Amino acid sequence: MLTSEQILETARRLEHAAQTRTPMTQLSVQFPDMTIDDAYAVQTAWRQLQISRGRKLAGRKIGLTSRTMQKAQEVDEPDRGFFLDDMMFGDAELIPRDRFIKPRIEVEIVFVLKRDLTGPDLSVTDVLDATAWVQPGLEILDARLEMRDPASGQARKIVDAIGDNAANGGMILGGRPMRPDQVDLRWESAMLYVNGTVEESGVAGAVMNHPAASVAWLANSLAPYGESLEAGIPILSGSFTRPVFANAGDTFHAEFSTMGSVTSRFI
Repeated sequence: MLTSEQILETARRLEHAAQTRTPMTQLSVQFPDMTIDDAYAVQTAWRQLQISRGRKLAGRKIGLTSRTMQKAQEVDEPDRGFFLDDMMFGDAELIPRDRFIKPRIEVEIVFVLKRDLTGPDLSVTDVLDATAWVQPGLEILDARLEMRDPASGQARKIVDAIGDNAANGGMILGGRPMRPDQVDLRWESAMLYVNGTVEESGVAGAVMNHPAASVAWLANSLAPYGESLEAGIPILSGSFTRPVFANAGDTFHAEFSTMGSVTSRFI
């Protein structure tokens, strides 16, 4: 277990890595015995540090929702993270590439709740009943930790992903909001165009068999910490496409089967 001093100092160094756009050594290398609880404590300390500086909680996410990614990280459940107000972007907004270290883009469905949702024991039905609308979204992934340790070649572990706020960089909201009963969320599909070429495609059922299942998991996983999912706060439910690297000048356009589209351009 990490001490409270180690947790706070790690949060401060992650903040510095984000500010300087310089990735730091993996947490699993620095603390070989680091636990998942330690990693979430670091993430929470980082969030509290940012809020103390005047930033505001503006969104949430679930990551590692596909079996492929879980096997790669050697875990059997998703992870979670948060977004702050300056990490939120609108449809077709120009996004400065130099804000990030090495950004990647994923396609996701966004849930917005009409009332707070508190676990445990929530189901897909509970989430759908509490959802005001869903809409297309893109996630910007960006790691503050080295993807591989230079000395050992070790890939990031689950504690690295969690401590690094699930590699959150930003959320892009687009499309037209739809009530959850207006769309078959499990079979909603999307194609991701990069500079006019389809680079990725997928179906939302790849997210835990139903994207609302990941939102239920998120609410249930927050319950032991005394937290709920907040009404009106966008929630990224998990990617159903492979992440694609973003460079200055790239335009990303995700076209959904029934929910419209979402576009972003990096400058």
